Amino acid sequence: MKRKNTFGVHFILRHERSRDGKSPVYARISVNGARAEITVKAFVAPGDWSDSRGAAKPRNESLKALNNYLEDVRGQIFTHYRDLKIEEAVLTPEAVKNAYLGVTAAENQQTLLWLIKEHNTMMAKVLKHGSLKNYYTTERYVQKYLQSKYPSGDIYLNELRYVFITGFEHYVRSNALKENDPCTNNGTMKHLERLRKMVTWAVKNEWLEDDPFTNFKLQFKRTEREFLTEQELNQLAATKMQDGLLDKVQKMFLFSCFTGLSFIDMVSLQPHQIIKNKEGIQWISTTRAKTATAVNIPLLQAAADILASFHGDMSATIHGTVFPKITNQEMNRGLKIIAGLCSIRKTLTFHMARHTFATTVTLMNGVPIESISKMLGHTKLSTTMIYARVSQTKIGMDMLLLQNKLDERNSIA
Repeated sequence: MKRKNTFGVHFILRHERSRDGKSPVYARISVNGARAEITVKAFVAPGDWSDSRGAAKPRNESLKALNNYLEDVRGQIFTHYRDLKIEEAVLTPEAVKNAYLGVTAAENQQTLLWLIKEHNTMMAKVLKHGSLKNYYTTERYVQKYLQSKYPSGDIYLNELRYVFITGFEHYVRSNALKENDPCTNNGTMKHLERLRKMVTWAVKNEWLEDDPFTNFKLQFKRTEREFLTEQELNQLAATKMQDGLLDKVQKMFLFSCFTGLSFIDMVSLQPHQIIKNKEGIQWISTTRAKTATAVNIPLLQAAADILASFHGDMSATIHGTVFPKITNQEMNRGLKIIAGLCSIRKTLTFHMARHTFATTVTLMNGVPIESISKMLGHTKLSTTMIYARVSQTKIGMDMLLLQNKLDERNSIA
């Protein structure tokens, strides 16, 4: 059912802006319950004004002339409202006000690319580099889609519709930013998720009246996160690396397998963040770079041994860190070589170490999921469930433990 628009113009005095005993007259424009005000460049003494009528009390010719002027203004504002309605433009009090003032659409309306740039500029001081980089990639996709579909290469926010969202989705799925690197389903959904966040921001700021994402549902496909099994982890640890760089990559990867630290948190780790408790056990006490969440992890002996092997490393000493500075690209490049040397058929990436810690090292050895979540620095248990895979072996172990308890209870009975 088409909504019926409501429109009205009422004149008011703004007493807080009075000067020389007179107050300025403003036209209050109302469209569908929303309001905008505009000065009509006229002043009147409060005693000569009727608030209920929204007009001057016609006590003399000057006040009568003012009322005639106000009616002319009302007529002009109504004419602009009617023209906007005929043009099927978005009807808002601001749109009517700007039409009366002669402000063009290009001067008044924000565009989609303007919104994205405004958002990314503001978020540059809030988001980490990795997250911000993803928003820049989404911006590039939006730019290319706009260039392919619109002659101007941009679109006003009030022109955004559901059809734009679905068209953008299809474009991202069908067009790769890099040759032979198409966007996966989940990658496409991440771009749409980021675009939705920016559009929601526009709605909250009242730059956009209706949210085009209202009926759009993100369709993420659940993917299985790979991790190293106990056998693969032992195989990796037992293989000696002859190359100096590969030796460091291997040890740092294993350190993450036994601590769950992410790459950025590990390479940023400083000596003072390694502490000892009363029992002499070493702990990592740091803050996650991604979420600023405090993380406290007791070191397993395997992790402590790796830590000791880096003591005195010149590269680490220069940077004031526990581990040497190795880029993420160098790390993942080295892991590919190491996988071949260790006869591991899985594609080794550094993030796999974090999943290995959550699943093989902790969960499979009976560590409660709540403790794993704390060590990983997660704020939601549901996030930990993605990292820690409950395997068939773990289910078998849990059921065997239950059976032993039941047998023990029955024997006592």
